[in-house]
Amino acid sequence: MPQISGSPNGRPRVGVYICHCGTNIAGIVDVRALSEHAATLPGVVVARDYKYMCSDPGQELIIRDIAEHDLHRVVVASCSPLLHEQTFRNAAAKGGLNPFQVQMVNIREHDSWVHADRQAATAKAKDLIRAAVRRVALHRPLERRRVPINPDALVVGGGIAGIHAALTLANAGKHVYLVEREPTIGGHMAQFDKTFPTLDCAACILTPKMTQVRAHPNITLWTYSEVAQVGGYVGNYEVTVRRKPRYIVEDLCVGCRECIEACVYKEGKTRDEFNLGLSKRKPIYMPFPQAVPQLVVIDPETCIEFKSGKCKKTCVEVCGDRKAIDFTQQERVETIHVGTIVLATGFKVFDAQRIPYYGYRTYPQVYTALEVERLVNAAGPTSGEVVLRDGRRPESVAIVHCVGSRDENTNRWCSRVCCMYSLKLAHLIKEKTDAEVYNFYIDIRTPGKGFEEFYNRVQEEGTHFIRGKVADIYPAGDDRGRLIVQAEDTLLGKVRKIPVDMVVLAVGLEPRPDTQDVRRLFNITCSTEGWFLERHPKLAPVNTFTDGVFLAGACQGPKDIPDSVAQAGAAAAEALALIDAGSVELEPYTAFVVEEDCSGCKTCIPLCPYNAIAFVAETKKAAINEVLCKGCGVCVAACPSGSITQNFFEDEAIFEEIKGVLAHA
Repeated sequence: MPQISGSPNGRPRVGVYICHCGTNIAGIVDVRALSEHAATLPGVVVARDYKYMCSDPGQELIIRDIAEHDLHRVVVASCSPLLHEQTFRNAAAKGGLNPFQVQMVNIREHDSWVHADRQAATAKAKDLIRAAVRRVALHRPLERRRVPINPDALVVGGGIAGIHAALTLANAGKHVYLVEREPTIGGHMAQFDKTFPTLDCAACILTPKMTQVRAHPNITLWTYSEVAQVGGYVGNYEVTVRRKPRYIVEDLCVGCRECIEACVYKEGKTRDEFNLGLSKRKPIYMPFPQAVPQLVVIDPETCIEFKSGKCKKTCVEVCGDRKAIDFTQQERVETIHVGTIVLATGFKVFDAQRIPYYGYRTYPQVYTALEVERLVNAAGPTSGEVVLRDGRRPESVAIVHCVGSRDENTNRWCSRVCCMYSLKLAHLIKEKTDAEVYNFYIDIRTPGKGFEEFYNRVQEEGTHFIRGKVADIYPAGDDRGRLIVQAEDTLLGKVRKIPVDMVVLAVGLEPRPDTQDVRRLFNITCSTEGWFLERHPKLAPVNTFTDGVFLAGACQGPKDIPDSVAQAGAAAAEALALIDAGSVELEPYTAFVVEEDCSGCKTCIPLCPYNAIAFVAETKKAAINEVLCKGCGVCVAACPSGSITQNFFEDEAIFEEIKGVLAHA
């Protein structure tokens, strides 16, 4: 126990403050009894309870008592340190006390909220406070470190969220690297025809933002590229980007597309990914007319020149003096340094084949909603005509909601957008074909601005709504090749069997299949469903547990375009706040090696999730980079010789805390 002159028995002088938290704590815990008990503990010179310790008057109590009672340590018993530890540390600092000589006790989440017995809850709170008083006496004054922030930013993903985040940062004067794995930016929004509920042309509102990205002097756009490695720390990330060859010299190509016309493949033979296989493309192609950048790309998997070397190279001939085609291009690796990162990697749509009784890829009349988006699009494979694969126009269409959502067998979550895009497709299909449209739904969820009005509009247009989950889809056996959609109508209380020409499966949203790889790359976490996890669902919805890495759009969870754009703006604002601060303050909870005790066994090095530990050949000892260290404690626990110690979590302090908990036993 540290000896301090002028304090009782040479112990540090401790002040204990207990929060009522309204009735959150005081409703179960006897806070008056707690303050009386705390006053009797060794070293405690003042103990108080107050209704809201986090309020300004509550903080003033601490500031005033530090001066009046010459406090050396402070214990605050209230809610989770996650919410208010910084609040009370700031109060202690204003009073002239080192902020790391404050210890919080969580008597809300760990006590009052999990107990119904007032007497037991009060006894537990006494134990926790006693433990904190014993522990805080051993706290050493620590100092935060500051590291400079690189003003450049990286945005990963070129969908609408990534585009908006990049433009927001670039318009604020920051240089942005926008990395997209596909040959063009635009993401899923580029595949849509209209957006709900206003029925705006998706391309009309997206394309201007795409061209802004391409033309912006503060944005370096790398499409057909992927992040391969991330190192460093907040404010100073080193990122390696792997740029795949287009076999096109980007600075020379003018996007004239003459090479596509000249390709010896007079008819495309390769599945067109952008049109989801509803059309074919040539080995040299541009994903869609408004693609940004306006550059073609050559697919080496299907190009004759790469497969046999016997192509006539008519594409090279027509390119002429521009010489924009280069079959010798190799993959390039770029290394950049940025201070902040915004992840906007998006989502994937549910694979409807996972529900075999819906008949997707078995019956040609069954489509996914995204495929129908391409059919109704004027730039799509049918020039906006809604026709079946055999060329017939459907006279009756079933739209099946919640395919891969709200289902214990697939995904339990609601994908949020399916109800509204199903209503939009019902409107568009009816508008283009005048077909009878049946919507099979579990519940209609239309909580957004203008959503309920759009729902009413679609009802008034004559769309049929059947409340019931579709149980089966099978051939009707008639001359028209129709399908029977079978569902129990829960409102009528009977099974309905509706013959239709076309079935549209409203597939839900899922995390991308490489989410775990991306998570490890950027050292962030995922929720149990697989979406990237935010630091706090309410107070930090765009932050991650890795400082300087932010989330935007549907990589964090299912959301529509307005919510994706709003979150992208919030992520950009958080990144801007960090950049404009000029430097970032790091917590001092770092580990350090006591060299004389280190055996140089290297056990700790592969265990560190932040690559903060290195082996120093000259001394044959381990060394910890305090800037990279996040204070997770893995190395401390794993060190066989016990030579690694962590600030704020020294063994002596932990042992004292344990003794305090057990002292009444």
